[in-house]
Amino acid sequence: MTAAPARPEWVYPKGSAAQDGWFVSLGGHDSATEVPGWAHTGLRVADLAPGEGLALDAVDEERIVVPLSGAFRADAGGRTYDLMGRPSVFSGPTDVLYTGVRTDLTLICEEGGRVAVASAPAREEYPARHVLREEVPVELRGAGNCSRQVHNFGTPAALEADRFIVCEVLTPAGNWSSYPPHKHDEEKEGETALEEIYYFETQLAAGMPPPTAEEGGADALGYQRVYASDDRPIDVNAEVRSGDVVLVPYGWHGPAMAAPGYDMYYLNVMAGPGRVREWMISDDPHHGWIRRTWDGSAVDPRLPFGR
Repeated sequence: MTAAPARPEWVYPKGSAAQDGWFVSLGGHDSATEVPGWAHTGLRVADLAPGEGLALDAVDEERIVVPLSGAFRADAGGRTYDLMGRPSVFSGPTDVLYTGVRTDLTLICEEGGRVAVASAPAREEYPARHVLREEVPVELRGAGNCSRQVHNFGTPAALEADRFIVCEVLTPAGNWSSYPPHKHDEEKEGETALEEIYYFETQLAAGMPPPTAEEGGADALGYQRVYASDDRPIDVNAEVRSGDVVLVPYGWHGPAMAAPGYDMYYLNVMAGPGRVREWMISDDPHHGWIRRTWDGSAVDPRLPFGR
């Protein structure tokens, strides 16, 4: 089953933005899928068969390679990096590769797997860096049914880069993530203007009894909400499954809801036009108070994933 777009320019079910071997190709230097007004972030995702590879030319964009499942060899700027990867996104952090700008990239997967390449138009040069799994800052954010796990491998505190901010979030079944709803669509005191990509994966949660064939089998899904914060119209309430993408050009976004019985993962790619590479947000004032209820409350004991 495939989710139908809530708004075609903001919601992309798996395969609807495919190009040249990538089943997601959005916002990159040579992406054939045009998104009006989209200028600061890009994402490519591919499934590679054993021994298969993909290549990207050296252009004015910085990139970070994120193995989603499987191990990869990355040839970037004349150097070779072995990315150990992981069995799945729900297995905990992975090592990643930041390539810098104007760097050619070739990815080879010896045994088969899935890989994401996040990008942003960039000019300033920063050194390539292979961030090892054990170096990835792991944050448990929120409490109770707002608990989630964040891997901050591409945030300003963890990685020197020019424009983008990249991280991944894992949300246990039944929990709400990206909550309270918030925005980062203005350059002002306490807020930075950042467009954002959400790439999703979902799975049947551990311990759930697998639905039988007679019951139709499992349909791991979640939901993503985006709505207007000013006079710019946007109204997304999308079902999402593995391989789906939601773009957030502006507006309040959240919650990202993991349906009961199904865990949710999303990869976030953010960048904007401002001079400062920093994630500063404003909460929807109707819902920001929920943060106070987390004080002294326990984090969901199902976290962390991959322990």
